[in-house]
This record gives sequence, C-alpha cells and structure tokens, in this order.
Amino acid sequence: MKNKICIAGNIVLDLLYSISGYPVPGKLTTITDIGKTVGGSVPNVGIDIKRLMPDVTVAGVGLVGADENGDYILDRLTEEGIDISAISRHGATSFTAVMSDNLTRERTFFQFRGANSDFCEDSFDWDDVDCDILHIAYILLLDALDEEDDEYGTKMARLLAHARERSIKTSIDVVSESGERFMKLVPPALKYTDYCIINEIEAGESTGIALRDDNGALIYDNLPKALSALFGLGVGEWAVIHCPEGGFGMDKEGNLYSCGQINLPKEKILGKVGAGDAFCAGVLCAAHRGMDLGKALLLANCAATMSLTEPGATEAMGTIEEAFRYADIYGVSDSGAAF
Repeated sequence: MKNKICIAGNIVLDLLYSISGYPVPGKLTTITDIGKTVGGSVPNVGIDIKRLMPDVTVAGVGLVGADENGDYILDRLTEEGIDISAISRHGATSFTAVMSDNLTRERTFFQFRGANSDFCEDSFDWDDVDCDILHIAYILLLDALDEEDDEYGTKMARLLAHARERSIKTSIDVVSESGERFMKLVPPALKYTDYCIINEIEAGESTGIALRDDNGALIYDNLPKALSALFGLGVGEWAVIHCPEGGFGMDKEGNLYSCGQINLPKEKILGKVGAGDAFCAGVLCAAHRGMDLGKALLLANCAATMSLTEPGATEAMGTIEEAFRYADIYGVSDSGAAF
C-alpha cells in the first residue's frame, strides 16, 4: 500500500455570489456577498480527503492557467498539504460563478471551461500517479477526456483502463446535466471503474432507470435496480448513489446498504457548495481505510453534513473521527431504512 490517493480532473476558481432570491429572466436581484475559493473535484475532494486523513498523501492531477487565478489555486492547495507536482499550467484557469440563493440555499453554476477542457492522459506522467486510488471527475465536464476513442469508447475509459493495468483502484464522479450525453459517455468509463460515486439524477441518466417520480419523490424501489445496473455496466467494487434522503450502495457481492441523512438543524446549514464532493471524499476515505460499504455511507453522510456548516466547500471539514461525531450529536434519519 502506497498510502496515496490522487484526485484528477477539474480544477476551478469558484467565485461565490450570495443573492437575495434568484430572478426571473429579465429581472434584477441583489448580490449580498462576494467570496472567492478553490473549487472543482481536485481541490474539493482533495482537500476534504487530506483533512479527513492527514496521514495520507493526497496529490492533485490536472491543469490550471498560467495566470493569477492559477497562482491562487496552487497556493491554496499547497497550504492544505496537497501535492501539486502533477498539476501543469496551460491556457486560462477555469472558473465558475456560483449563485447561492439566500432564500432557498440552492445554487446555480455558470462555468468557463478554460484549461480543464484540454486535460487528458497526456497531461501527466504515470510515474507521478503511483497511488492506491485514482479518482477522476467530472465526466461530461472534461472535453478532451469525453472525446470518442475507437478502442475504449471514450478517452476517459482509456485512462481508467491504463490505471487499472497499473493496479490502481479507480473512482469516478459525474457532473449533473440533462441530455443524451450520459448514455454515451458514462457507460464506457464504468467498465474500468472500481468505485462509482454519483447522485440520483446522474444514476438515473446513466442507467435509464428513473429514481424520482413526477412529484420529485425518491423511488426507493428503483434504487437496487439502478445500483445493479451500474454493476452491469462494469463497476468493480462499490456502486454508490447519494441524494438529500441519504446514501445507498451495493458492493461487488451484491450486498445492499443504506444510510439516512444526518439530522442537522436547518439553521446550521450555511451553504451547500461542495456537499457532493464531501460525500465522495468520505466514501474514498472509507475505501482506503478498509471499511465496509455500510460504514462508508455513514462517513460520507457525516462528511457531507460537516461541509454544510460553512459557506464554502471545504472550510468545515475535519478528521474522520470529528466527522463521525455528527452522527452521534444529531442522529441519523431512518429514511435510508426504507431501502
């Protein structure tokens, strides 16, 4: 065991705007606060894992621009103890304008692809990615890796296959998007994925199995079908689906697990930016520590809950032990038991 996890893919500067209600088209709203932080899978998942497991080497793999925004991101990652030696500089740094509604706490994202669009397997040296787990995200938001590949289906699938050839466990996440690209781009990657960690919308789009009804209610009976379908598409170790109701998973033996949400009081929720990445970090930490999937879902829900207590994506994250205390303090909803 190398005691190292690599997080590859999207590296973004997040420009955070708190707004007093989202406007209808053509109307105006007020920006009440402005912030700046790092975002995307590499910073969010990477920093969360490093804080949850300070003893583990966490390395970022990706591209940032040769600009001031790139300087800011690399400085921030270095401050958090992230190995940045496999992050190259090219073009303009990707950024996202995040509109956070003060009334609903919902977020809307406006994304500039920038350097992320050029990230591909040629962007790094495999010697720098000598690790136990390689997590890469987000499928559908990495243009070069989303390109078609004659042998593997997509360039992303090719990269994951090459990681497996090096005895590296692989993990993926997907960006939420509507359209037909899910069925084209996600299944090829799942053939070479050990840990699939996605939300209920992404799972539904990837498998064609609806997980919410017309009223928006979670269709619990379809969760096992979707998890099984993900394994049918090639997932090797764990298939995990997360949503506001909790976390749900299946391991390679076909065992089903669920964990309801942590009962954090609403007044303690200061922002939802990065909650999905925090959940993902929790699952990967559990996998690295050798926990079973049931405990992994609990840790993931605790980590996601911890992230909600600060406006930014990673500011609230602590150690694994500190995360588990959220379940002890606030309790776990039994909504997951309906699974």
